[in-house]
Amino acid sequence: MKISGNRGEWSELYALVELLHTGRLYAADENVNRINDIYFPILRILRQKDSAKQIDYIIHEDGVDVILDGEKISHISKSYLNRSKLLIYKGILSGADRSFEIDGVPEVMEEMQIDKIKASSADKADIVMQIHDIHTGYEPICGFSIKSELGNPPTLLNASGATNFLFEVKGITDDDMKRFNAIDSRNKILDRISAITDKGEMKFVHAVNDNFSSNLMLIDSYMEDIIANMLLDYYQDKASSCKALVDLVEEKNPLGYPRKGFYEYKFKKFLCSVALGMMPSKEWDGHDEANGGYVIVKEDGDVLAYHIYNRNAFETYLLNNTKLERGSTSRHGFAQIYKNSDKFYINLNLQIRFI
Repeated sequence: MKISGNRGEWSELYALVELLHTGRLYAADENVNRINDIYFPILRILRQKDSAKQIDYIIHEDGVDVILDGEKISHISKSYLNRSKLLIYKGILSGADRSFEIDGVPEVMEEMQIDKIKASSADKADIVMQIHDIHTGYEPICGFSIKSELGNPPTLLNASGATNFLFEVKGITDDDMKRFNAIDSRNKILDRISAITDKGEMKFVHAVNDNFSSNLMLIDSYMEDIIANMLLDYYQDKASSCKALVDLVEEKNPLGYPRKGFYEYKFKKFLCSVALGMMPSKEWDGHDEANGGYVIVKEDGDVLAYHIYNRNAFETYLLNNTKLERGSTSRHGFAQIYKNSDKFYINLNLQIRFI
């Protein structure tokens, strides 16, 4: 059986095997360092084999029982899990940038009753675990998103037509519109925005997608305006990291908040909402789909988590480790001025990637 995947996909399998081996979910601080005295014992990990069958990995001191639809299939020793995780980890490090195979891993997957590298999931939960809270005795089943530092930095928020923000362009003419739209330099988006702001001004109107607009309003009634101000600074090439863009908007304070910290607080909530379940084009009820938090596969192979109990550290991590970037103008329909009812408009697109 030949199985291939990219580094991010292989990292999900690695995280599964590593967590089964350790049986502990360690917490991370805001700098992604392990907090040795904060962890949750893992009782079991649940995985969908397909739409009809579920695998339960029940963790014991000496290994893991593999339960398929309520029937015990096998017992995997801790030593086997340790060898398997090292095999996967070394394979990821030596793998190509795109899809690749790892020798020996299909046999491991067969032993674990796994047919696909990536678990079947319709939401943002890449791994589902039942953990034990040693303080309360509570044993919830939680879904976690998995992010890997072993591959290329993934996107947090993907660009699409739904992530466009509409601005009115004031102070320009029809000839200006034609001239600005004709700019096709290497940095055409930045050059077009520069030409617009040299001649006129851009005033935010609203987020284009109604679902995204209402989702942002659920987070904060001024969330659209905060992001719009950051987008303007980004497309004027003033900064690209989320932390630097928040610092800029804090300094300008366009919404007139009484003290510093409002913009950072609100934008952290936005990043956290995106990370744990909010999707721009889908109506969102405010609940986290990855209701446990985030699992991070570090470069050194350690697997740590930001759980709901250390949400503040998770929010700081997101702010300090993300940036805005530009997607395809043709695919997502932005950076082109158009005219409607004698007024000029342009879309600016939002995409966020981990640094």
